[in-house]
Amino acid sequence: MIDIHCHILPGIDDGPDSEDEAFALARAAVDAGTLAIVATPHVSWDYPANTAAVIADGVARLTAALAREQIPLQLFTGAEVAMTRATELSDEELGALRLGGPNGTHLLVECPLSPTAAGFEAVLGNLRARGNEVVLAHPERCPAFQRDPAAYERLIAQGMLGQVTAGALVGRFGRTVQEFAEQLVRGGLAQNVASDAHSAARRPPTIGPDLVTAGYGEQAVWLAHEVPHAILTGSVVPPAPAMPPAPSRGLKRLFAR
Repeated sequence: MIDIHCHILPGIDDGPDSEDEAFALARAAVDAGTLAIVATPHVSWDYPANTAAVIADGVARLTAALAREQIPLQLFTGAEVAMTRATELSDEELGALRLGGPNGTHLLVECPLSPTAAGFEAVLGNLRARGNEVVLAHPERCPAFQRDPAAYERLIAQGMLGQVTAGALVGRFGRTVQEFAEQLVRGGLAQNVASDAHSAARRPPTIGPDLVTAGYGEQAVWLAHEVPHAILTGSVVPPAPAMPPAPSRGLKRLFAR
């Protein structure tokens, strides 16, 4: 599997504080079946020092350290870019923050935890007009989209991609987020599942096990390998497989016990 959203770089945002913690996260990812991770630290006003050069240096350092530790995990550069920060960055700066680096095509944009989607479409449309394809990070946790799913559907209809967090599908963010995440994946409104991992224990990098637990074992290759591979290579996203039907209300209550 390829994880396109992971806070694995130590000491750069709210991910691992130390290299040892980054090693633990990397080992947990490998144990869960992940072969490659795109390092996506926050690029926001909360972390103003996170530039493409800083991220690239962090990836190079951690790649060398993983090799010394004999942890078989490939790293790529990327970022989780806040909408409020994206509007202030130049075309060159945005390009360097794409998933996979300057030669990539897709920008991972953080869905804000705001109650209204006012202005989202204009900002994202501007990013696309400037040459960036857009992957929307964790839309299932965005209150604006929970309240107005049609606003999110319009973005997907325009060609943007949705990235749901694996942990959301197994209830780590509560039932409301879990149900909306299921709605997005089953409805064809999310094309990728990533970890958004921050440590081995807190928000862990367990994409494969989480997909199996959530009932998407047969769709895992598409959600967690084929689509992220297409994103990193700038290829056409392959057609989606059939998704499992939603469980009945009775079954949901049974499984929730």
